[in-house]
Amino acid sequence: MATSTSPGRRERKKAATRKAIGDAALKLFLDRGFDAVSVREIADAADVSPTTVFAHFPCKEAIALDEDETRRDELVAVVTDRAADQSILDALHAYLRDNRREERMDADFLALLNSSLALNDYAQRMWLRHGDALATAIADELGTGAPDDTVLAFCRFVLQTQILAAEVSETPGDMSPALVDAAFDLLRPGWKEYLAHLS
Repeated sequence: MATSTSPGRRERKKAATRKAIGDAALKLFLDRGFDAVSVREIADAADVSPTTVFAHFPCKEAIALDEDETRRDELVAVVTDRAADQSILDALHAYLRDNRREERMDADFLALLNSSLALNDYAQRMWLRHGDALATAIADELGTGAPDDTVLAFCRFVLQTQILAAEVSETPGDMSPALVDAAFDLLRPGWKEYLAHLS
């Protein structure tokens, strides 16, 4: 009996420790700014060692941006779980134009993100690296095997569109729907031609 329940307890303890670190770090970041807080200070606030912090997070930036896998899975699901009559391009267009705009960032967190070049750069790198997972999902949907150069380029353009749309938006935490539309208007002819070559 004890053996079967032990892994569950370990996982719950790990999750609780991770949350404690994240909560302590976020409070420090919001109070003093991301760049002004050290990992040791985060560890002290969470009552753990710096080694424990790094056992849960690869770097300080990852503590502030602790939804990387969730965002990747959400992005892939846009392709894999789309309606039968919806194209891949239209699903991604709708996701960036509508769904992401409904998930506006908390104003305090957005201010934190924009206050640190290191944190902002890390957030962009983490978002762009999901291009591989998105490309694999698209190639699977198209039945082409491994993603080719066109699919990889298409995915990078899609992900860059979100970054640029957030940068030019007049509303903090939102994205410019006009820019998203403009980007997909540029992508549409090339994507249509690519699909025609596959058929």
